[in-house]
Amino acid sequence: MAWIIFEVPNDRRTQLDEVLREDVIARQSHKLRDAATLGGRSGHLLVQIEGSTEAVSKAEGMLKDIGTKLPPKEAEALRARLQEEDEAASAGMGLFFTE
Repeated sequence: MAWIIFEVPNDRRTQLDEVLREDVIARQSHKLRDAATLGGRSGHLLVQIEGSTEAVSKAEGMLKDIGTKLPPKEAEALRARLQEEDEAASAGMGLFFTE
């Protein structure tokens, strides 16, 4: 599955929301986090789009005008961290429902 991570300034949130509502992109998996909470720059958002190659390519084309694509090494580390968060949240919910 293809994926990308972009950093987008908070003042471009409206444009980001428009990209995320685009039909093909809206049907993909996306995560949005405050960059500062993940060690990034304050005043920025991190957005990960994951899904079909076509949709990720389209998202990349649309996001390049409003944000900055993270370098591969930084993006890989961030993606791993986001996956760890998801797994920890899932494990926590599992504990909640089993007790």
